[in-house]
Amino acid sequence: MWLFYTLAWIAYSILIAFAIQIDGLSKGQFDLQLALYSEINTLPAAVTLALIWPMTGWMDRKSFRPVSIVFIHILMSIGFGFFWHYLVSGFMQMIVHVKEIEAARPLSAYIWPFLYSLMMYGVVASIFHSVRSSEARRLQALAATQAQGLLVVAELASLRNKLNPHFLFNTLHSIIALMRKDGKAAEAALFRFSDMLRYVLDTEKNGTTHVALEEELNFVRDYLNLEALRLGHRLNVDWQLDEMAGGFGLPALSVQPLVENSIKHAFNPRAQPGNLLIKTRLKALRGELEITIRDDGPGADLAEVHASSGIGVKTVERRLHLEYGGRANFTINTAPGQGFEICLTIPISSA
Repeated sequence: MWLFYTLAWIAYSILIAFAIQIDGLSKGQFDLQLALYSEINTLPAAVTLALIWPMTGWMDRKSFRPVSIVFIHILMSIGFGFFWHYLVSGFMQMIVHVKEIEAARPLSAYIWPFLYSLMMYGVVASIFHSVRSSEARRLQALAATQAQGLLVVAELASLRNKLNPHFLFNTLHSIIALMRKDGKAAEAALFRFSDMLRYVLDTEKNGTTHVALEEELNFVRDYLNLEALRLGHRLNVDWQLDEMAGGFGLPALSVQPLVENSIKHAFNPRAQPGNLLIKTRLKALRGELEITIRDDGPGADLAEVHASSGIGVKTVERRLHLEYGGRANFTINTAPGQGFEICLTIPISSA
């Protein structure tokens, strides 16, 4: 800011130095003494008006009302007008020995420079207040972003620690029941269960924020295989995967909560079979990775979905928008009796 302030005053002083002797320049004459007067006359104004900066900071700290700020600046601008034009200009004229062209100056010769000084003060004061307001907005936006980031981190930790207690208990009970019927199947289920826990613990231990899509889908596959122990024929999964998309990265634990949402609301409440679609598509030309989770469950009112207190789906949405901003897209399509679909699109990146 101060570099810009200094350069602006240098440019202004040079412009004035040439403007006040434009007639002489048109005749090929340049009055160095008059140019020196202009340069020296500008310096006190630049230094004096720089004091507005700490004054605006003092006003912000004291939380002055806008009316009070305007009133103070009006008084200060009048003081600056007298100081700069009548005292400083007269003193500088004595230093460089510039003589008055006319013996008696008209009243307008005093009024217009004074009004000009008021305008100069107003411009500088406005710029300083604008800079402070802009900085305050930037800090507020930064604080809001940091707060949102901390919220997402806390919610992600909650997701990692959660793994839905009902799912854990149901899975363990299903495995216990399976051990009485098929020991090998129960052993395979335990391995899947341990793989899921290892995936969650590894992302937390290593501070991993991104994984390959293939790893996340393997985690989802283990989750669904364990849910199938309980749901049986009620759970029909249709995998439509783009093989070219598996190596690209996405935030860890960003697909499983969406699948868990369908299991919870579309399959748990009903006894008849249902269909779950998990689809991935690589849009290479647009540089995007698209993931769709859709069930044919009872659906819901979209307004109620946005107002719900669940953190799984909302956490995924916040994480995507926090990390990718407007480059990510997260849409929910649902209506009573129309099933539930979530489609997320993120920029492609390596895992």
